[in-house]
Amino acid sequence: MKIPNIRLLNQQLLSPLFSQPKELVSWMGAMQAQNYSMVKWAVGMRLKSATIQTVEKALRDGEILRTHVMRPTWHLVAAEDIRWMLKLSAGRIISANESYAKGHDLEISEELYTKSHNLLEKILCGEKSLTRQEIAEHFNRSGIVADNHRMTRFMARAEQVGIVCSGEDKGSKCTYALLEERVPPMPELTKDESLARLARSYFRSHAPAVLQDFVWWSGLPITDARQAIYLIDSELTAEEWNGQTWYIHEDCRTRGKVTGSLHLLPSYDEYLLGYKDRTDVLPKEHYLKAFTNNGLFYPIVLHEGQVIGNWDKSVKKRGSLIEHSWFRLGDCVDEGALDREKDKYIRFWR
Repeated sequence: MKIPNIRLLNQQLLSPLFSQPKELVSWMGAMQAQNYSMVKWAVGMRLKSATIQTVEKALRDGEILRTHVMRPTWHLVAAEDIRWMLKLSAGRIISANESYAKGHDLEISEELYTKSHNLLEKILCGEKSLTRQEIAEHFNRSGIVADNHRMTRFMARAEQVGIVCSGEDKGSKCTYALLEERVPPMPELTKDESLARLARSYFRSHAPAVLQDFVWWSGLPITDARQAIYLIDSELTAEEWNGQTWYIHEDCRTRGKVTGSLHLLPSYDEYLLGYKDRTDVLPKEHYLKAFTNNGLFYPIVLHEGQVIGNWDKSVKKRGSLIEHSWFRLGDCVDEGALDREKDKYIRFWR
């Protein structure tokens, strides 16, 4: 099984199928988005043709949203998916956040959370988008102490209970807006419907993948993850390979030319973060060159589906330059192809 080849196709890194950010994010299910700038590139590079303006318009119009969902971390999701995804993951994320707060003397009472929610609804009403700093100023004026740690708790909880989501950016600053004003009402899904939709999104965009990959990506308990796979069993092909069961969704593409393919992947990209085991595309001895033990992921160079180096943008007097380095001295790629990828990245931001 040529795992990297199939993943390149279904993660839309080769011969992309979509033109609009909303279509791409919906196909992927969710895209991890700690680094707001880098996730814009992660979306743009997976489209048939896109500029930063294309991606930022989708964010500004609320077609795609950035919020904490599935695991206690930032993700991009399609607007129509945000409510059922929150419903699946909110309880687990709230529990994880409260456990962390308790261990670091950062607890907030439920009464104070309720007061903060009421204030958020008041100050954001009327389709307003406010930065975290602006919200903190309102909190402080209303007698709610809003230092950095407490604001993290307040806003995370407000996201999980469906009060706020990402709003329109103010320059380079992210904002929050009311979810009810940002996203039209959607029919509610049952838990099984939500599990099936999540599994379908994952396995069509991340295949080939195994159960543990899906558990890692989704944050689901293993019993729920098994149930999700069971619910779409008729849509999946299961193959036994290397002692594991690998799943491929019926909507996946399995054939495509990967020879010579080269990509400058952003930090925190789904190509690595979407799987628990990354050894199929990155030898274990090079793990620390691509990501740290505490979860910091670097921009990486991908050659024919394999991670072979790092890249970074440096700003010089004559403009931006893309610098690269290889994990192994013997690795080499076509310099013309590498230059084209660097140009593609720079053009995206113009």
